[in-house]
Formats: sequence, C-alpha cells, structure tokens
Amino acid sequence: MTYTGATTSNFLLNGVAGTLLVSLQLVQLGGSMTAQQAGTLTLGYAVAIIAFIRVGEKLLQRFGARRPMIWGCLITGLAIVLLSPANLMLADYKVLAMIGYTLFGVGLAFYATPSTDAALSSLPAAQAGSGAGIYKMASSLGAAFGVAISAAIFTALSANPESVTWLEGVITFVGRQDNLAVREAAVIALMFNVFMVLVAILSIMLTVPKAGARKD
Repeated sequence: MTYTGATTSNFLLNGVAGTLLVSLQLVQLGGSMTAQQAGTLTLGYAVAIIAFIRVGEKLLQRFGARRPMIWGCLITGLAIVLLSPANLMLADYKVLAMIGYTLFGVGLAFYATPSTDAALSSLPAAQAGSGAGIYKMASSLGAAFGVAISAAIFTALSANPESVTWLEGVITFVGRQDNLAVREAAVIALMFNVFMVLVAILSIMLTVPKAGARKD
C-alpha cells in the first residue's frame, strides 16, 4: 500500500508539469510576451528546486516521509493557485508568476526525496530494482500525461470561446478583452492541475503511514 500510494502521488505530482506549459502559453498568447520574456519568469523554479532538494532530505530524516510529502504537495498546489489568476493585469500576474514558479520548485524539492524513500523502503530487497523502475516510469508517464491533458484542455477551450463564457459571470477579467478565450482556458486548465495535487494528497494520506507507524 505504501509503495502504491507513493508511486501514485509521484505520477500525479509529476503530472502538474502541464502547469508550466499552460502558464507560459498564457503570458505569450494572452499577454503578448516573447518566449524569452516568459522564460525569465521561471528562473525561480530552477533555483528553488536545486536549493531545496537537500531540505527535503533533512525533513525526511526528522519527520519521516508522510509529512514532507504532504507539505510538498500543498506548496505545489499553492504555486499553481498563484499562477491561475489570469483575470489580472499582466504586470500583476507577472509578480504572482515569479512567486508561483519559485514555490513550484520548493514544493517538488520537498516532495522528491521523501516520496522515493517511502516507495522503495517499503519493498522487499528482491523487488527494489523493479520497484525503482516502475517508480521512475511513473514520473515520466505522469509528466507526459499532465502536459498532454493540460494542453488539450487549454487548446480546446481557447479555440472555442463559447464553452467558457460562463466563467465571465464568476470572475471579473480586467484589462484587454480580446484575449478572454485564452485567459479563461488557462484558468480551467490550471484548475485541473490543482485537482491532481488534491488527489495526490489524498493518496498519501490513505497509504503512507505516519512516522513511527507501519502499514503493510
């Protein structure tokens, strides 16, 4: 159960890679930013994931795997929420995006080592090799799945503005109105990524034992 839960949450949390695609498309198509300008917003992500990967290891040693995994998911979910308000002016959104991308890296760094430890340490030695391969495959498949589904949602909705006009009655979109289809599609696609984070947290809570406990 622990291995299954950790691998499932690993699949789902890698699936939120679609967040990067959607948010970068949003600022380029909706905000007329160049690819280079959009790319600079993500610098905090690269710095954070490298800087905090050892923090995840220290948290594992102190608290066990369960809590750092949940913390990592929560931080990642917060990052996606910060990247979601496409209703704002571009200048305000860029500030939130830089913070969001940085937290995105922090969340994944917190999650990575505890998740790997929870998955592989729960297996018998004879199954560790195949278990590691499946766990790694879940990472790759999760990223591909998340990017594909997020891109499909974003592309389909932005190409058919009529399908998301209801969102205008829920959220007030300030600034330009000629790019509403792109902005509304981005909100829906990013909320799908938040949903995957919530399912990942549920998977962890149901299967990964608390520190000092054991679940066979």
